[in-house]
Amino acid sequence: MSIFQFLKSKTFFKQIAIAVVGAVVLFFILKFWLNITTNHDQKIQVPDLHKLTLAEAERKLNELNLDFKILDSASYNPTYPKKSVIEQSPEAGDFVKEKRKIYLTLNPSKYRDITVPDLNGRTKRQAESELQAIGFIVGTEYTYVRDIGLDVVRGLRHKGEILNPNDKLPKNSIIDLVLGDGKR
Repeated sequence: MSIFQFLKSKTFFKQIAIAVVGAVVLFFILKFWLNITTNHDQKIQVPDLHKLTLAEAERKLNELNLDFKILDSASYNPTYPKKSVIEQSPEAGDFVKEKRKIYLTLNPSKYRDITVPDLNGRTKRQAESELQAIGFIVGTEYTYVRDIGLDVVRGLRHKGEILNPNDKLPKNSIIDLVLGDGKR
């Protein structure tokens, strides 16, 4: 029997029919199985967790059968309560399936600590620029001491206390400058 005769035979057409029916049946079985295992039509709306404490957010997510993971804390934001949710992903209002992880970023309890630089001998303008660049606020209360250099930094103060280089203060702390008066 040649190949052309086989292609025209009943056996060949039976095999083709069996293959097509098998493919169609397999397609419908897979489609049915995937709909069940992937919860295809399930939608849970992600709640707004901003400004909630971790315990409140956990309770709310457990009620909806959602998981969560805490990411590293963000920069301190004084408009949010301490240790509250400051960011979430996916965002509030998005639709997810059950057991989906919601990634939370928490507000730290305070500003991060910054090392006070050694500014002795710098000009007032240089010191103000450097302090502002690293996150401090320069106070308007200048203290002048007897020194030959006019407006040369001779010390730093925070709430009246003398600061030493390498001391640590929270970001946005107010630092007052101690300056030379330019007299001998």
